[in-house]
Amino acid sequence: MFGSIKNGASAYAKVGVETGVLAASPHRLIVMLFEGAETALRAALAQMSARDIPGKGRSISKAINIIDNGLRASLDTKAGGEIAGNLEALYEYMNTRLLQANLNNSEEMVQEVLKLLGELKGAWESIAPSPAAANPGAPAARLAGQSYDALAPRAGAFVSA
Repeated sequence: MFGSIKNGASAYAKVGVETGVLAASPHRLIVMLFEGAETALRAALAQMSARDIPGKGRSISKAINIIDNGLRASLDTKAGGEIAGNLEALYEYMNTRLLQANLNNSEEMVQEVLKLLGELKGAWESIAPSPAAANPGAPAARLAGQSYDALAPRAGAFVSA
């Protein structure tokens, strides 16, 4: 009648992810893509162990989609030059390995791509902009050690009628 608890929890989690995406900086969005691909591949490994072939296929397809339509699509080959070209080739390699992993049910190939994603994510996180640079409206609060809520109303932000 009202849906299952699982459906409610899933909807709540989806709202949390959507809210995180809306509030995220472009840099954080890339980190979220890496995290999403890693999560999908960990699920694929668990599904391989459980012999859940359809689930494994869906999880690997999800990771490929994130790599291709998220990470790879976000590359700016003109501005990124050689680095962007190298990343594009690496993303293509990862997708090929994941297709092979799916066909051959190879946990080793999935682990290889997980390792590559982890290394790239670590490098990406290491170049994160400072909090003040990520949100120019927050430096005074952050420097003073206060928390900053990007969604909180600010003085002068309201128009009275």
